[in-house]
Amino acid sequence: MRKIIIGVMGPGEKAKAIDVQNAYELGKLIAQEGWVLLTGGRNVGVMEAANQGAKLANGLTIGILPSQSSNGISQAVDIAIFTDMGNARNNINVLSSDVVIACGMGAGTASEIALALKGNKKVILLTDEEQSKVFFKKLSPENVYVVNGVGEAIATTKAILSR
Repeated sequence: MRKIIIGVMGPGEKAKAIDVQNAYELGKLIAQEGWVLLTGGRNVGVMEAANQGAKLANGLTIGILPSQSSNGISQAVDIAIFTDMGNARNNINVLSSDVVIACGMGAGTASEIALALKGNKKVILLTDEEQSKVFFKKLSPENVYVVNGVGEAIATTKAILSR
């Protein structure tokens, strides 16, 4: 039986402290649910925090890397997929995920959300960026879920998966 893959997308170097904290908790709870965590695989920001949280809970992690180099990869990534595609790898990130959780907001995260919506994926927004919430919810009200915390993100993920 195929495993459930939950993508956690968010800023790298420019991640806010709250986003890093939320990503760590998300990674841990995703692993505790027995789901596989998928991130951009780098050792910064939301990606690193989510991977570290998942590893703490003995979870399986996949990193979809933008380059062909192992420089900058999170040590908490179990399965590294080197794409040499730069930001084009964002499409792989979202299409390989059963549910996408956007933790924080930046240009790369916004592109991943847009690609997910084009691919008819369910996206959970966990961000304090009010304009982003309004914009993405308006783009695809049936596929965008706005949450206010990590627990609500996991509960929403469970509800989506049960459909």
